[in-house]
Amino acid sequence: MTKSEIKALVSRLTLEEKASLLSGKDAWSTVAVPRLGIPSINLSDGPHGLRQCNGLGWGDSVPATCFPPAVLLACSFDEELAKKQGAAIGEEAQDQNVQIVLGPGNNIKRSPLGGRNFEYFSEDPVLSGHIAAGVIEGIQSKKAGTTLKHFACNSQENERFVIDEHVSERALREIYLASYEYPVKKARPTSIMCAYNRINGDYCSQSKWLLTDILRDEWGFKGFVMSDWGAVDNRAQGVYAGLELEMPGTGEENKREIINAVEGGRVTLPSADKKFKNKLTMRQIDKAVTRLLEAVFALHEKKTGKSCDYEKHHAAAVQIAKESMVLLKNTGALPIKGGKTAVIGEMAVKPRYQGGGSSRVNAINVTAPLDEMAKHGEVEYSRGYSLDDDKETGMIADAVKTAAECDRAVIICGLPDSYESEGYDRRHMNLPENQLRLIDEVVRKQPNTIIVLCNGSPVAMPFVGKVNGILEAYLGGEGVGEAIADLLYGVSNPCGKLAETFPQYLEHNPSFGNFPGENGHVDYSEGIYVGYRWYEKHNIPPLFPFGHGLSYTSFRYDDIELSKTGIDENEDLEVRITLTNTGSVDGKEVVQLYVKENSPVVSRPEKELKAFKKIMIKAGETATVTLKLDRRSFAYWDDTLHQWKVNGGKFTLLAGGSSICSLTKEITVNAEPFFKPINMYTLICELKNHPKGEEFMNKLCAVVGDDFREGIKNTDPQWPLRTIVSMCGKITLPRLADIIDDINGK
Repeated sequence: MTKSEIKALVSRLTLEEKASLLSGKDAWSTVAVPRLGIPSINLSDGPHGLRQCNGLGWGDSVPATCFPPAVLLACSFDEELAKKQGAAIGEEAQDQNVQIVLGPGNNIKRSPLGGRNFEYFSEDPVLSGHIAAGVIEGIQSKKAGTTLKHFACNSQENERFVIDEHVSERALREIYLASYEYPVKKARPTSIMCAYNRINGDYCSQSKWLLTDILRDEWGFKGFVMSDWGAVDNRAQGVYAGLELEMPGTGEENKREIINAVEGGRVTLPSADKKFKNKLTMRQIDKAVTRLLEAVFALHEKKTGKSCDYEKHHAAAVQIAKESMVLLKNTGALPIKGGKTAVIGEMAVKPRYQGGGSSRVNAINVTAPLDEMAKHGEVEYSRGYSLDDDKETGMIADAVKTAAECDRAVIICGLPDSYESEGYDRRHMNLPENQLRLIDEVVRKQPNTIIVLCNGSPVAMPFVGKVNGILEAYLGGEGVGEAIADLLYGVSNPCGKLAETFPQYLEHNPSFGNFPGENGHVDYSEGIYVGYRWYEKHNIPPLFPFGHGLSYTSFRYDDIELSKTGIDENEDLEVRITLTNTGSVDGKEVVQLYVKENSPVVSRPEKELKAFKKIMIKAGETATVTLKLDRRSFAYWDDTLHQWKVNGGKFTLLAGGSSICSLTKEITVNAEPFFKPINMYTLICELKNHPKGEEFMNKLCAVVGDDFREGIKNTDPQWPLRTIVSMCGKITLPRLADIIDDINGK
């Protein structure tokens, strides 16, 4: 249906019908208007696989492929691989008559304790944005819709429905909103889901600044905005702010609130006890309904009715997991060659392959690590610990005996479901007590011990110096068993990189002391220093750095070449990085490019990831990777100017296989000097270097006399200009304001 046809259709709707369309019919579908041929469309959870269910989803959902959750997919550092996963989910959406997939999730990982971290990509906005864009483009390539969520700052589960996140504008722009900006502009998601929480006092579901000023006016978003389930605080205010669809359906109450807001304004919601002081116009209602119907008709008309190959999707899930799991440590124990392997841990037979909550998929074909490892070599199994009782240690003795009788031990362990899930945050970073004791006891008898971790977020590793290998499998999706086995036995070469920093201790994390907050609010006091930005700024060595990941081969970074030695701030820069596979095995490497401002005028990170690319290089061969940087790669957000700003000067480009970079190159960026307008709070000492400072002083001294200039000549006091009124006594505040306005051209 064309836009003009939809516009004509909207004009035929009654106000009551329009209000009805702006809420769901039920938990998983939109309202239809049969008399005008307006269809209903179906929604389904699906960040890493479809979760179609009845009601609010307490029971089992329709079987579907469980792909690796975001926590693992991001470690691929591969936008094309993310697109492949998205395309498979899109095919299953078509097969199961789902028009909109509720995903991907794209919040920044502020703390390792976040209970829903497994559902989000990274601590870095550039990596998060690119992987999210890949998933969106993949799903939408199959004519299904997407919902990028949860916009924004849904960084914790504790009090998530009401928590007020206090975040500086700079931190929002550079970190938390930046992870959404790229996928919104590049991938153009069908819809955006707003978060439950408040940001600086306003609920996301009713923030015009967030949903209209930034999302639509700045970023050019053309889709519609829906609420998270139960996130609406004031429905009329939400429509006014830019929230089109309330989910799930709430029946008559909020429909009546919308109608009342149009007919009379000043609506009070009993549940929120807040007044909506504006009046909704019919034009605003029509705009909201039009945005929603454009998506409804487009998606309804794109039903293909095609069946999909679930076996093929399982193979894709295995491949994605293999290319994302991260080899953290290897002292030569891996890959496994010959002999007998003791496989220890209940997760070897009951793998944890996804997180809990709304993203849980009823997986079609889950493979267990023990079964798959047995296909590659001789194994002997011991349970070692219980997933149901994290203090039960009665199985350790048998595990130690089994390990001692074998050539090596592989302990498959991690966080049980009860430790992390949507709905609650973690209380610490530790593995269960019985698993930690198991590891200690096994390594005493079997020094050749390898740990495989299945977890949704970083864990403390007191055993890191005692074991010979650590494979971070995270949550591997339904192909977890095959992926782990192939990597352990060298059938596949590890190539994943950490999408988040692993701290040595929880106390080292930047949010420590301000997570999860108290009394209904939480302070993001670390500002822009999230993840690796914090550890590097404060010189805190992590357990494993952002971007880290080993291979069964080795790579040497040889050179950085630039398309220009100097650029203007609006020019793009091409960066060519040469590296060689110096080992004997073909392998993939993630080339990471960071940018550092050498002499910043404001506090800036030691370096920031700005581009990356994964490349396959055969043993002994050399390859060149070309990456591009634009103006934003060098810019920071200025809170007083409320815009992106580049300071001219020297920048250093750093390249390597992790955030610990091995190559550097300097570039000069030329930028027009931009000075903040003079105001009442400009310091007198700042006038000396301000381009209008002398002009201001001349106009001021024409009123107060030149003795003022002489009096401050050698002191340059750090007084704000407003203090001249009281210190000098020869000028009034309105007269000073007139001089400032005149200088600023007002």
